[in-house]
Amino acid sequence: MQRQRQRRRGEELEAALLEAAWDELVEAGFTKLTMESVAARAKTGVAVLYRRWPNKDELVLATIRHYGDTNPVDLADTGSLRGDMFEFLRSFSAGRNAFTVVVTAVFAGLQSSSGLTPAEVRDRVIANRPVSSHEIYRRAHQRGEIDLDTIPAAVLTMPFDLMRQDLLMTLRPISEERITAIVDDLFMPLVAAYRASGASVSPG
Repeated sequence: MQRQRQRRRGEELEAALLEAAWDELVEAGFTKLTMESVAARAKTGVAVLYRRWPNKDELVLATIRHYGDTNPVDLADTGSLRGDMFEFLRSFSAGRNAFTVVVTAVFAGLQSSSGLTPAEVRDRVIANRPVSSHEIYRRAHQRGEIDLDTIPAAVLTMPFDLMRQDLLMTLRPISEERITAIVDDLFMPLVAAYRASGASVSPG
């Protein structure tokens, strides 16, 4: 067993520790998770964890971030903003449901233990991570479907804010009907309204 521990080094070892911590969060929850329980699951010594994270809170924050980084939402290129949004929100709903359930269950305990505000927790988890929606909007801008220099940021974030809210409230994947309502009844009309007001750009 000791020989197996020695073979894991650097990023490989850190990934194994974070994956063990995620499994511990899923099965035991934030309250019962300890540095010792994660070390036991990862088949290593607890000192290995403390060399990387000073406490349980920092480990859990890193674990949530690692899961998001290693389980990205599919980013299809359908050739249109509407099509891209449909595919992205479908993938977001399917791929982020389990993530949302776990993070929602962890959130209250993490806030209480760490003293961080919800916004600070979000910043720590997302920090410097590329946002997939930026690529969708960059392509739409190049096609002339939107003008990123003039369309309000609130319009661009609205579909994802609604999806996150629905996932948090229901803890279930979002229905096709709800995705259609977000895209066709809310988002695309707003995009069209800003284009009609002179906010469109010429392709190229």
